[in-house]
Amino acid sequence: MKSAVIVFPGSNCDRDAHDALKKLTGNAPAMVWHKDGEIPAGTDLVMVPGGFSYGDYLRCGAMAGNSPIIAQLKAHAERGGYILGVCNGFQILTETGLLPGALVRNASLHFVCRPQKLKVESSNTAFTSAYTGGSEVVIPIAHAEGNFFADDTMLDRLEGEGRVAFRYASGENPNGAARDIAGILSENGRVLGMMPHPERAIGNHEGGSDGAALFKSLMAAA
Repeated sequence: MKSAVIVFPGSNCDRDAHDALKKLTGNAPAMVWHKDGEIPAGTDLVMVPGGFSYGDYLRCGAMAGNSPIIAQLKAHAERGGYILGVCNGFQILTETGLLPGALVRNASLHFVCRPQKLKVESSNTAFTSAYTGGSEVVIPIAHAEGNFFADDTMLDRLEGEGRVAFRYASGENPNGAARDIAGILSENGRVLGMMPHPERAIGNHEGGSDGAALFKSLMAAA
């Protein structure tokens, strides 16, 4: 699988993304600077990493969502490429319109950083095929604006179309997200945004290994 990682000023999880992709796919991803880089031809997966792009000025992901690289990211999506946005990357994807809804301040108004229990809603997606549908996994979180918001019409649509990929486990919602949503898919199922960090859970030396199956799922799909 050929991959790339978009790097913005303030990204701080780009190295985690690089190391996870290199370890699991055997190929180092292209590191694409947001302003003057290009997504290489033939790329299967583009990862939009976590961090604090542009220092979260205006609102999380707002400035990055207007970066020059976004046109290429949208073109990649239009040709059917896979995109994974994690944490700040999820926020950026909602700002670009590649995913619906918004990520707002945690209900507690506190930054939350901890291992997090999630429920895998379905194994019938390109991002979750290596999981068992309905199973619980543990993947780290670290965010202050992870509270997923959308109106009831959109929430019902996401539910009805099977586009909720991950939920926070029952009673484990860390941020007040609507319907415990931790990750959602695009209409064509090729774009995933999620607040938890699977790239930090690829081997037992850091945040467990439950994130590895997400990348293995993508390799099988690609």
